[in-house]
Amino acid sequence: MFGMGPLEMILIFLAILLLFGAKRLPEIAKGLGKGINEFKSAMKETTNELKGSIDESDKKDTKDNNENK
Repeated sequence: MFGMGPLEMILIFLAILLLFGAKRLPEIAKGLGKGINEFKSAMKETTNELKGSIDESDKKDTKDNNENK
């Protein structure tokens, strides 16, 4: 993951544990999980809006082309 080996990941985890303490780690992980879920839902919503606007544009172009024939 990210070009890191298990030793580097353990060292990073230990540093985080020392900085924040064992009691705060579950809170931090929960907040991070919520943030990731919100980001994913926002990305999905944006993707759906873009697809919808592209579909509407394609329908309008097809209608205009049929009227010009």
